Amino acid sequence: MAYEQPEDIIARLTMTFPPGYDLSLDRIKTLLEKLGNPECDIPPVIHVAGTNGKGSTVALMRSILEAAGYAVHVHTSPHLCRYHERFRIATAKGHSAYVNDDRLSQALLRVERVNNGQDITVFELLTAVTFVLFSSNPADYTLLEVGLGGRLDATNVIPPPLMSVITPIGLDHQGFLGDTIEQIAAEKAGIIKQGVPVCVGDQYDNRVRDMIDFAAARANAPVFYQGQDFQSFQENGRLVYQDEEGLMDLRLPRLQGQHQIINAGLAIAALRKIGLDLPHKIIDKGLQNVVWPGRMQQLKEGHLVKQAPDGSELWLDGGHNPHAGRAIASLMADLHEQSDRPLFLISALLNTKDPSGYFEPFSDLARHCFTVPLTNTENGIAPEDLFKSALAAGLSSEPVDSLEDALLMIKESWLSDIPPRILICGSLYLVGEALLLNGTPPK
Repeated sequence: MAYEQPEDIIARLTMTFPPGYDLSLDRIKTLLEKLGNPECDIPPVIHVAGTNGKGSTVALMRSILEAAGYAVHVHTSPHLCRYHERFRIATAKGHSAYVNDDRLSQALLRVERVNNGQDITVFELLTAVTFVLFSSNPADYTLLEVGLGGRLDATNVIPPPLMSVITPIGLDHQGFLGDTIEQIAAEKAGIIKQGVPVCVGDQYDNRVRDMIDFAAARANAPVFYQGQDFQSFQENGRLVYQDEEGLMDLRLPRLQGQHQIINAGLAIAALRKIGLDLPHKIIDKGLQNVVWPGRMQQLKEGHLVKQAPDGSELWLDGGHNPHAGRAIASLMADLHEQSDRPLFLISALLNTKDPSGYFEPFSDLARHCFTVPLTNTENGIAPEDLFKSALAAGLSSEPVDSLEDALLMIKESWLSDIPPRILICGSLYLVGEALLLNGTPPK
């Protein structure tokens, strides 16, 4: 039986229900009740909130679980190229894949029909689709990433999960979550459930920990803090993980950067704290097999690679706030020490972000920054405005009309024998555009 394409259905829903966020649980609860409460029938859940590292931590947990032979469903957002990326379905023990067109269309049409035109956000509809898909397919575990915040996020309608995970929290989405770090932390800590253990990633502000402690105490939920109850660090080119059960000496994760060592420690701790006895070799295998597109991803071949100067390194990263900027700049500095290449940025940001805070860590690293428009959203900062923020942060910068124009300008002006290092960064929308243009979307 032929169905409408998922993108066509979602486009229709987006026209009916304007995109954006209106944080509430009432609408999603009403819809799920009409659907028979599928959120109560999904496999046991690990629920993940935070500002930075949510997706990477989920990807690391999935890779470790699948290396151990478990069947795992995964919900993440946003997607890079296609909506299908938000819904990874277990296909067999140790294997999963993005949902196919027919299954996604069936679920979308069912949710649309049952909602029957009632006011709701598109994210809430997609969350209902997640629960319909996951409840219809067997698996051992569900990894469920929060969309925005936590307390009033549409994913927070689930029954008590196996584990709540909170990754590092910083200032982001202030228009929805509050202007202070305390307000944002309180919203993220809203996923904490009565008696459910919480694993907390490395936090950089004691006020965050205070808010998590308060929420956990109210819920009588045991809390495990990175740096106190477990830790992960790099030593002699290896990842060392340690908790009360002992020490593990592991290879560095496939995902690059010091921040991924932190994320890997959090992923390992969360799985151990739900009682899984995972051999060192299984964890090590999971760390090596992990894939998380658009996060410090190097493009080795494709259309965009051919447009850059011969021998260039072309990197993508969708981190988009000051904390992410510092992590990415740190990795660029590490790469510079290993191989001295001039660094160029090609950047775009949403108008809800802090561009100066994002650019500042690159001020002593990047030779030049090209600012480009976002073609797949109306909420991007105009390149003519964004380049001023880059200048204010101490970067040489100029606006250009497109990502491909920026690459062409670098190629036509490049005279050095040393090929450059080019980082396409600042927005997952830009990264998604780059992957499509390059001909290498996530699979």
